[in-house]
Amino acid sequence: MFVLFSAILVSFFTSDVFYVRSIQVRGNNHITREEVFAFSDIADYHMFWLDPEQIRQSVLRSSSIADITVELGWPPNLITIIVQERQPAIVWSDAGAETWIDIQGRVMRARVEMPNLLHVNLLSDSDDGPKPRPEDFSGDMVLGALRLKEILPAGEHLSFHPIHGLGWTNELGWQIWMGSDSAAVMSEKVTMYNVLLENINSRAIPIAELNIANLDAPFYRILWGL
Repeated sequence: MFVLFSAILVSFFTSDVFYVRSIQVRGNNHITREEVFAFSDIADYHMFWLDPEQIRQSVLRSSSIADITVELGWPPNLITIIVQERQPAIVWSDAGAETWIDIQGRVMRARVEMPNLLHVNLLSDSDDGPKPRPEDFSGDMVLGALRLKEILPAGEHLSFHPIHGLGWTNELGWQIWMGSDSAAVMSEKVTMYNVLLENINSRAIPIAELNIANLDAPFYRILWGL
């Protein structure tokens, strides 16, 4: 019995099938199996050394993953990782370089084209102060941007200015600026935008820009040359 047990034990530690060379990944849409495997830090580990919670915490270092479940088994499927990916809510674009931001404001690498998502295009120059980063875009700002999406012209995306915040060009050719606020404040600004739009149109005022970044002090700029 001792010899048999010793032989079995030796086979466990010498046979390659009991060492992690790859993993099974389920539930992933964008992140690859190879990326999950790299984050897991378990390449060449023996099955006896595997700690599911440690593997979970290692894989969660990926900004693209919201949660995972780790299942340990026997060869040939020693490790199965079930992935729950973060879902992008908006696409932040800086001179064409895209980053995904989810509904909580968490930033992750853009992996595929998402033409149906709201794009927020950064506008910046040397006079605008520090250049905004996608990490500066909080969850409240994401919800505020999505509120503005409801009144955008078809196919229009938002711009982001370091001073004026979120904006777009409306159907009349006006540059609109709405600041950077939560969905609740943006709803108030949308109400004010509609009131000002009707009022200005009724007076046939040729304007170039309508700025409601400050809800208490909105203003407009007249179109020059008319």
